[in-house]
Formats: sequence, C-alpha cells, structure tokens
Amino acid sequence: MMRRFLQALALLVLVGVAGALIYGARVNPESLPLDDAARAKAPGRFVASARGMTHYEVAGPDSGRPVVLVHGFSVPAYIWDSTSAALGAAGYRVIRYDVFGRGWSDRPDVAYDTELFVGQLRDLLDSLRISQPVDLMGLSFGGLITAQFVAAHPQRVRTWTMVDPVAARRDLPAVLRVPLLGPWIWQSTVVPGMAEGQASDFLQPERFPGWADLYRPQMQYRGFGRALLRSALYSTTVDLESLYTTAGRTGVPTMLVWGKEDQTVPVAHAAMVRRAVPQTEYVLVDSAGHLPNIERAGVVHARMLGFLAAH
Repeated sequence: MMRRFLQALALLVLVGVAGALIYGARVNPESLPLDDAARAKAPGRFVASARGMTHYEVAGPDSGRPVVLVHGFSVPAYIWDSTSAALGAAGYRVIRYDVFGRGWSDRPDVAYDTELFVGQLRDLLDSLRISQPVDLMGLSFGGLITAQFVAAHPQRVRTWTMVDPVAARRDLPAVLRVPLLGPWIWQSTVVPGMAEGQASDFLQPERFPGWADLYRPQMQYRGFGRALLRSALYSTTVDLESLYTTAGRTGVPTMLVWGKEDQTVPVAHAAMVRRAVPQTEYVLVDSAGHLPNIERAGVVHARMLGFLAAH
C-alpha cells in the first residue's frame, strides 16, 4: 500500500514538474542568443571588454564636454532619447550605454553587483579614452550605479545628476532566492509582463502609446530575466543611505531631479538623498511621474543645462 502511494506521489510530482517546465517555456519571451547577427540590427556602437560587449551611442560634437547617461533598472538607453538630443544640441558630447543584461549589451552569467556595474562604466570610459572628469547622470537604478561610481572614482566625475533615484530597499519574496525555483517563478510570472508594466512610470501613460513596443525587443534575448533578478536581489543588500552619504562626502557638485507624482519611487524618499548629499541642488518637477526628463523635458533639460553651465 505504502509503495503504491509513493509511486503515485512520485508520478504526481513528475507531472507537476513537467507541467511547470512546459508552462515556463511557453510564457518565457527569451528564445534567441544575443550574438553578432542580432547586434547588426542595433543602432550605435559596441565596445568589448573582459566583462562583455557594451552597446553605446554618442550624440553631440566629439570636442564637447563629455556627459554620461546611465539608465534605470530595466529600460535601456533609449530612455534618455530626448535628454541626449537636448544636451548634444547644446554642444555636449553625450554618451549613453546599455547596462549589462539590458538592451543590446551582453548578459553575462555573473553576479550583478557593484563590481560589474562600476567596472562596465569604467571600462567604457577607458575604451573611449576619456580621461577628463565627466558629467554623470543616473536615472532610477542608474542613481545607485552612479552613486557607486562617484564613491569609487570621484576624480573622474565633474558633476553628478540624479533623476528619481532608487532611494529605499525593495523587499522581494524570499522564495526568489531559492535555487532553480526562484528563477523559474521570476521568469514565468514577472518577466513576461514587464513591457506593459513600464507604463506606470508615467503620470499620463496615454501620451506614450508605443512605450511597451520599444521595450519588447530586448526581452527576446537569453539572459535578460536572469540579469534583472540578480540585479533586484543585489539591490536589497545595499545600504542606500550609506552609499549616498559616501558619494556625497566626495564633494562632487550634485543636482537631484524628482517628479512630484512619482509612484515608482515616491518623492518622499528625496529627503534621505538630500540629507546624505548636502550639496545637492534640488529640482521638484510638477506634473511628472518617474520619468520627468520625458514628461517635462523642456523644464528638466533647461535645469540640467543651467547646472552644467554653472560648473
């Protein structure tokens, strides 16, 4: 009797696992390798390093003062389209790139942590032979990355601008840390809906009807979801106030821009960043959500240009 029970239980478990694997395969948007053939479709340029291939784009004159734009958690460098155009037209040499795991950059099977994020940016600057201090701008998760870079290499930063930066730890279900099970849950239940979920970053998403379509191409290349999960888990380990305080102590001139109606990273979190980086020039943007550089581009870019000109 017990033997039959155990056999039935084993069969039930096997069927369940098989069903889960089939379901995961059906909803998983990733089916292609990010190889040379795929990169041939991409705009911009690529640079190789020991960590992987980085996709980047440049706007403005080669002789211009270098400004580097770092995007957020999952939307790659196109999130800076309007900012790149505005700063480039003003005479700055604007460099924006896809963080590893996103856009057209490689998705290495490594830890997504300080070493990777800071190393990628440092490698990019070295490859482009930019030895002078740069004006560094980070949006959302890019605020965390730029804070790490400022703290590690303050001599390489002329000014630091943050746009609605990550400023509070986000708790994740403990099950996501369980080997095999966690990645399956993430890949099967979170990743498939990520394109549509980006609309919540806007106060008025109806003004940007094609936003999800811009996001989807990166989702088809293997390693996308893995990179995001590892980045998310890593971010829960970072003491953000300590990080911003360390970066603030460098004395690098800083501007903080925040959309007043941000629902992704509420404006209440700005108080911590301002306390940690006391030299911050604070810009609160009315009628804007998490992406004020897009929703209120004219206002934000005018303040950015004024800040850069003052330093």
